[in-house]
Parts: sequence; C-alpha cells; structure tokens
Amino acid sequence: MEHVYDSLLDLARLPWFSAEGGRLSVSDESVGPIIDVHTHLALAYVRPMQLDLYRESSETQHYLPSCCRIDLDVYVNRNFTEDHLKALNKDLIYGSLTRGGMRATHTVPNLAREMDELGVIKSVILPIDFPYISRNYAHAAEAAKRDEHILAFGSVHPYTPRAHERLDEQVHEGALGIKVHPNVQCVRPDDARARQLYRLAGERNLPILIHCGPVGIEPALGRYLTQVRWYERGIAENPRTTFILGHAGALQFDEALALQRKYPNVWLETSSQSLSNLRAIVARADPDRVAFGSDWPFYHQAIPLAKVLIATEHDPELRSKILYRNAARMLGLEG
Repeated sequence: MEHVYDSLLDLARLPWFSAEGGRLSVSDESVGPIIDVHTHLALAYVRPMQLDLYRESSETQHYLPSCCRIDLDVYVNRNFTEDHLKALNKDLIYGSLTRGGMRATHTVPNLAREMDELGVIKSVILPIDFPYISRNYAHAAEAAKRDEHILAFGSVHPYTPRAHERLDEQVHEGALGIKVHPNVQCVRPDDARARQLYRLAGERNLPILIHCGPVGIEPALGRYLTQVRWYERGIAENPRTTFILGHAGALQFDEALALQRKYPNVWLETSSQSLSNLRAIVARADPDRVAFGSDWPFYHQAIPLAKVLIATEHDPELRSKILYRNAARMLGLEG
C-alpha cells in the first residue's frame, strides 16, 4: 500500500488520527503514552537568545510546512522542495542571531500543545553547543524546570576546555543525557576528544544521543563527518556508554542497524526514517533498544508517529516499547 498524503491533515485518513479545526490529533485511545527523545527548541549562537521561548503562537512553523505533500516511505527530508530547503537554511543560520523567522514559533508552549494533541507525555529537548559562543543547554534545562512536558539533555562540544566540569555542571542542572552532532559541531565521531567525551558521559551514566549518518541536504563536510563507519570505534571503546543513533543512521540505515545488532550499548532512534526502514527495525532490530523521535520542529510529531503506528499495527507490545517503555527505562522514568 502506498502511503502518500496530500498534507499533514490528510494523515487523518489513518485510523489513529482525526482532524478538526485545522489541527491533527490522535483519536485512538489505545495509542500512547509516548516519549519523544528527539526534539529541539530554537537555538542561539554568538548572541544571547533573542526569542521568548515561552511565547505561544497560533501555529508552529515547522520546517516541513503542514500544507505539503507527505510521502511516508522516503527519508522524510525528501519531502522538502528547493524553496523549503532555502528557507530552512536561512532560518537556521541567519535566524539564530535574530528575534524573528520560523524560529520564533519553536517554543515550549507550541511543542507542548502538539504533544497534548498526540498523546506525547514527555519530549526530550536536545541542545547543540559550541565552546564559548552558545549556552543552549541552559535553555533546555530551564524549559524542563518550567514545564512538565519537557526533559532536557545537555550539550558539551568535544573541544570544550575542561569538558568534565561542563558535564558536571549540566548534570547538576538536571541533564539526563548529552547531545552530540558531528555535522553541526564539525567533529568526526572517532576524534580523540569525542571519544574522551563518550567516556566521561559513561562515567556519569549519561546516554548520548548522537546524530548518525548523512541526510543528503547537509554540506559536503557534514556528509563526510557523519559517515556511519566513523562511529564504531567510539562505541566499541566505551561499552559503559549508551549510544542512541539519531535518525537510525539516516541514509546509511543498514550500517546503523548492524551496529545496534553487534553492540549491546547501541540504540536506534526512529526520527526521519522511511516506513520501509521502520518495518525493518520491527523485523530485525533488538526491540528493547529502539526509541521514538520526531526531530521537532523540523517536522510535526505526527509524521514519524504515523510510521511507527503503521509498522507496529499488529504488534501492540512492540509499539508500546518503541513509543514509551524503552525510553522510560533508559531515562529512569519507569516509576
């Protein structure tokens, strides 16, 4: 069956969703609870945060607009047009210095509203930081303190001086894990400083959600830095550290799946993957080390959720693990 939809609201053709008043929600009470381990707020670099991260707006401007045609069986960024990609890059690069743009809607209350509509009870905010020029981890920590929907990871660039002290500071602020992004942070995953950071995180029982695999729309350097072959050394050297492979390897899914099957400290996170690859995860991955993610605000949370619901339609036990139970166990939320 082909899973192509005219717009976000057209997902209401699936049995778990309904559309009313221009908004999409989960109407099937058997779905949920859900933990989303891969979300972001607006990020700021060089200048202090210029946005009010607690301002609600009538609509969230996702980088993939809600009016767009959605093909669930491709890597999700293949749904972007050239104009969407130009707007995305402008908003991420130049917008990080300003008060406006789509970023102004990437706020805590807008995320929380979407969560409530879909049955997502917790979302993990993933900051991305550099030495000296950003403190996005502090905004994530503050959001977790102010809103019960939010959990926060920290972010320490591998080349941060005295990285162990920055890690301890973030743990004290409530960080439940660490986000690493080789493309954005311009560090190869097997760099010596990166491997030292993995060790430090493992010593503090902090899982690492690491962007994994090329996505096809990044610069050539980022595509090189995210090749899945660079990840294995750090994983193998740090068996005490939990590695959550963001996007499940992206366009190199098979290589990431092989790492999850080989190493017991490796998880797969589902955001952006195609429906076909979600079905491969269901069939071939260790089911106890898979977690749901959306990459909000790049995409509405319903898009990756629809893929998981379709892929697990005949396996409610596995659906519960992917959408909630595995992440709850990893993050210490089972109680």
